[in-house]
Amino acid sequence: MEKVNLKEKFALFRDHWKPKIVGELNGQQVKLVKFRGPFEWHHHEQEDELFLVVQGWFHMEFRDRRVRVEEGEFLIVPRGVEHRPVAEEEVHVLLFEPASTLNTGSVRTERTAAVLDRI
Repeated sequence: MEKVNLKEKFALFRDHWKPKIVGELNGQQVKLVKFRGPFEWHHHEQEDELFLVVQGWFHMEFRDRRVRVEEGEFLIVPRGVEHRPVAEEEVHVLLFEPASTLNTGSVRTERTAAVLDRI
């Protein structure tokens, strides 16, 4: 049992859209990721996702609306809902989701990260 310092963990990587595992509990993973620019439209058949903004802000786009998520706020995207995160500037996000969650969900692209680094 060791505490995790989010600022220190975010300092360990620079790449965007590549989640890093920083913890696990009850079949769920805590991941850190940096966003910049638009991601792919996708959905997750079986998993809900929690996006907690640690630094910065981003928009979560849905087909019918757009939600701004700012530092200190989180958004839960229910399973089956098509979405696309978009960050105009770099944003640091903590993800909490089932270990089975693939970052690109229903689509496979060059950004699909089937195996995640643990930091």
